[in-house]
Amino acid sequence: MVAPAPFPHHHHPGAEEPRNTAVMRRIRTVIDSVELDCECRARLDEALARFSTLEQQRTIRQHLVLARQHRERIKAILDFLQEVDDLMINEPDRSVYAELALLFEEVASIAAEGASAMHSLAMLGPERDPERDEDAP
Repeated sequence: MVAPAPFPHHHHPGAEEPRNTAVMRRIRTVIDSVELDCECRARLDEALARFSTLEQQRTIRQHLVLARQHRERIKAILDFLQEVDDLMINEPDRSVYAELALLFEEVASIAAEGASAMHSLAMLGPERDPERDEDAP
C-alpha cells in the first residue's frame, strides 16, 4: 500500500486577522493625529472602511479555500482507506494496520485544520456595509 505524500500543514490565515486589525488600528491612530478638513477626513474614513471590508473578504476567501483544500485531501485519503474493506482477520502483513492507522491520523489532523478554518469564519461575523453602519441607530 502506498500512502499519499504527507500533507503540508499550512499556516492558518487566522494568525493574520489580529495583525490586519492591528495594522488598521495603527493606520487610524496616525490619521486621527493629522489635522484634516472634514471633507477630506470623511473621504479618508470611507476609503479605510472599504479597505477594511476588502481585507475581511480576502481573509474569508482564504479560510474557504483552506477548508476546501482540506476536504479534497481527506477525500483522497479516504480512497486509500478503502483497503480496510479488503483486510482479513488473519492478515499476514501486520504492517498494513500501522499504515492505515497513519492515514486515519492524517485525516484527523486535516479535519482539525478544516474545523479551525470554519471556526475562524464563524468568528469573523457578517460583512458590514460601512454606509449602512452610519445609518444604524
